[in-house]
Parts: sequence; C-alpha cells; structure tokens
Amino acid sequence: MDTYGLIGFPLKHSFSAKFFAEKFHREEINAEYLNFEIEDIHEIRRVILFHQHLKGLNVTIPYKEKVLPFLHDISPEAKKIGAVNTIRVDRKPGDMYFYRLTGYNTDYIGFRDSLLPLLNPAIHRKALILGTGGASKAVAQALQDLHISWQYVSRTPGENRLTYDLLTPEVMSTHQLIVNASPVGTFPHSDVCPDIPYQLLTADHLLYDLVYNPEETLFLKKGKAQGTLIKNGREMLEIQAGAAWEIWSR
Repeated sequence: MDTYGLIGFPLKHSFSAKFFAEKFHREEINAEYLNFEIEDIHEIRRVILFHQHLKGLNVTIPYKEKVLPFLHDISPEAKKIGAVNTIRVDRKPGDMYFYRLTGYNTDYIGFRDSLLPLLNPAIHRKALILGTGGASKAVAQALQDLHISWQYVSRTPGENRLTYDLLTPEVMSTHQLIVNASPVGTFPHSDVCPDIPYQLLTADHLLYDLVYNPEETLFLKKGKAQGTLIKNGREMLEIQAGAAWEIWSR
C-alpha cells in the first residue's frame, strides 16, 4: 500500500488526512495518508526511512521554509517563492536508504485560483498580507503575478512590512484586499484575530483568511459585520491538495 502524509507541528486539526482518506475511499485507491507530527525538521529523515512505501508529503507550519535544506531538487515556482508545501519522494528499488526529495509549492496555485473569481481589478489593486511565514510567501508571489502590489504586516518591524499600529485610515482605504496568512484565529484559539482596525473596513474591502478551521474565523466575522466580502481557506486547501496529488501520481 502506498503511503502519503503530512509533516508539521502541531497537527491535531489537520485538513489533509480527512481529505485524502475520503479521496482514496471514493476513488478506490489503495493508499493511506498519515499525520507525522514532528517537533524538529531533522526527523523528516526518520519518517522517510521508516516508511518505505512513502510516495509524497505535504508540509505545513512551521516547516515550509525549514525543509528546504533537506531537498535534493526544488521546482522553479517553489524556488521563486522560497517555501515548499509538497514533496515528491522517489526511491531506488531494492535500496531502502536511497531516496530523492523534490519540493513544490501548491499553496500558490490554491490561493491564486480561489482568489481570482472574487477580484475586482478596479478596486483590488493593493493588498496587505498579515504574517510573514512560509504561506505568506506563496500569497505574495500570487499577488505579484496578478499585478496586485502588496505589503506585509507583522508585529515586528522589518523591510517592506508595516506593524499593526501603522494601519492608518489612509493605508486601510488604499489596501482593499487583506489576506490573513498567519495562524491567528485557528481552532482552538478561535476567540482571537489579527489586530487590524476593523472599523475602517468597507463594502469595497475583501478579507481572505487562509485559516479554514473554524470556517468563519473572528477575522472574517468582524469583516462581515462591516459589509465586507469574505473568503476562508477551505477552497484553497482543496485546490492545493488536488495539485499535490497530481505531482505524486504522475
């Protein structure tokens, strides 16, 4: 039986295992999908060696960037983004110690394709990306390719980023697409949200939350209360998972 899985920490509320279990059952695919909750990225070697039928991995927080030194190859789009969320595992028959890891980024595809139908080119010309982790890099690349200028927003100052206290009325009125690429608001911590001035949101704003559990985060609820268009990360995850399967099964 072929094995696929997810590496990250923590993984208690992962979407991927349920998605692939249902897919394998529905399509009668003889495979399993396991969660590999590892506290150190170096444990990836143990995961691969101890699971000889492992064909592919998804990568989530906090390893989308930390996994890069462990890869033998990286696809052009993942190299450009600087983060990986999908790994193809190739093995040499008869040699349990030989394997080759190739990294890809399907977050980019999932975000871009789920965002496109919501965009109004006349309004959504500038974006704020909340968070600066691995997922935010895919978001930034997708926005750039869609000709939407963007700025990171973080709790700590840095190059090409704003801190939350700098989100003035002018900034909020000129950046009408706001993407939460941080884990803030994820279950079980669903009573918190990114610290933006929600009272400045309008019907012209679009809030996109990469978080999908809960389906309507506090970030989205506060936007909805202002008449703002909202979107969670569920469709993005489904699209990126489908793209990952194409990579593993070809």
